[in-house]
Amino acid sequence: MKIICIGRNYARHIDELDNERPAEPVVFLKPDTALVPKGNPIFLPPFSKEVHYETELVVRINRLGKGIAPQYAHHYYNEIGLGLDLTARDLQAELKAAGLPWEKAKAFDFSALVSKDFIPVDELGGTDNIDFSLRINGKTVQQGNSRDMLWRIDELIAYVSQFFTLRTGDLLFTGTPAGVGPLHKDDILEGYIGNRLMFKTRVK
Repeated sequence: MKIICIGRNYARHIDELDNERPAEPVVFLKPDTALVPKGNPIFLPPFSKEVHYETELVVRINRLGKGIAPQYAHHYYNEIGLGLDLTARDLQAELKAAGLPWEKAKAFDFSALVSKDFIPVDELGGTDNIDFSLRINGKTVQQGNSRDMLWRIDELIAYVSQFFTLRTGDLLFTGTPAGVGPLHKDDILEGYIGNRLMFKTRVK
């Protein structure tokens, strides 16, 4: 199982980090050791003083695929979850300034939280109008909708499958909207798709 992540897929998030808008999807990977075990809290790593939350819709791949055409991409998943892509922002800034890869800032142990439950696409009425949000200590800090993606889910699946064979159980993080920010010890995080609570966790 691999975790494929998409960066810079929401225009307002690109603006808030003062990044350039990409001509094609930005792709990076996380290993399976990045997953937060189900029911475990988020532990802040000792090598960063600024770990940011990034709330994202997550697609779970349900069949083997390679070189998938966009019109057939919907056959490769049937449910959507919610996740957190954790970023050591201070370390990422150092790596970017030096022209080095981001893996240490993005793919460290327990840098990816994924909801226990996934929602069937049919229940969501498709993938083009999915509301999702994150609350920290009861305050909404991120709100997004899949209609605002620069590249929609089927386009992303087609794109990444040019480079990586997709296997059953692979996870695709689809990008984060504006509102990212730092986590602090004892924060309580609640992630929602629509009004449905998808995860609740604490920062340690």
